[in-house]
Formats: sequence, structure tokens, C-alpha cells
Amino acid sequence: MILADLSQSERYIRLHPLFQYAFEYMRDTDLYALAPGRYQVLGDDLIAIVEQVPAKTKEAAKLEAHRKYIDIQLVLEGNESMGWKPLADCLNPVSEHSEEKDIRFFHDAPASYVPVPPGHFCIFFPEDAHAPLVGTGTIRKVIFKVAAQPA
Repeated sequence: MILADLSQSERYIRLHPLFQYAFEYMRDTDLYALAPGRYQVLGDDLIAIVEQVPAKTKEAAKLEAHRKYIDIQLVLEGNESMGWKPLADCLNPVSEHSEEKDIRFFHDAPASYVPVPPGHFCIFFPEDAHAPLVGTGTIRKVIFKVAAQPA
């Protein structure tokens, strides 16, 4: 897991061949003008999902993990914290991994929570279970789904 300010994104582009495109999209697009929904940036390899949803309590937020995609979650507005736990330490799954939705939820509690203010992003790799949307009020964010193994 990585937490950083968007102004520091340049230092992370070498971690994955598609990160440069994701961060360019963040900088070059008026993300506040995008309606909630799903936007294909580079086909199925890089997808932007705009959300504007009510925050959840720690108890209501479930840890989740993905196999095919890396998440870059950029907070635009609101008071959000994100829970985190190594996937290897998650022992209480809600169900099997959904190949169709590329997600698996867990009953486990996060090992830690990190506040993510507007203008900051978290990167969650497939080995990172995460519980997003913890906070108060409404959260507006963009989740970039980056193919772990691009086509």
C-alpha cells in the first residue's frame, strides 16, 4: 500500500507501465466535472470509476481484495479513511473470489486505518486487502483500476 499526495505521483510511475497513464489522466482531466460512472481510459487495462457515495462506519466497511487489478484510489472530496491488512493475514472470507467482478470480501478487521485527505491517493496492490469509504458525510473519489498484467 502507498499513500501520497497527487503532487508526488511522478515518483511512482516506474512501479507499473500503466501508472504513468493513470497519473496523466488524473492531472489532465477535470475529475470534478465527471459524472459518477465508469470510464475506459485504456480499454480494460485502465479504467476510472467515479464515485460519490455516503461514507461508511468502520463496522460496515468490509475488507476487499482484487487479483486482476491494482487500485489507485484518489479522494476528491470528503473525509475518508481506508483500512488495510495484508491479504496473507486475512483468514475469514465472506465468500470465494468473484472472477467476474475481481473481488473478494473478508470479515477480518483491518490491521490499520489511514486518513486520506482530498488530493491524496492510495495504491492497493493485489496483496493488499483494503476497506475504503470509512468516514463521515459524502465522499467523492476516483478509483483507477490498473491491470496487474496488462494485455
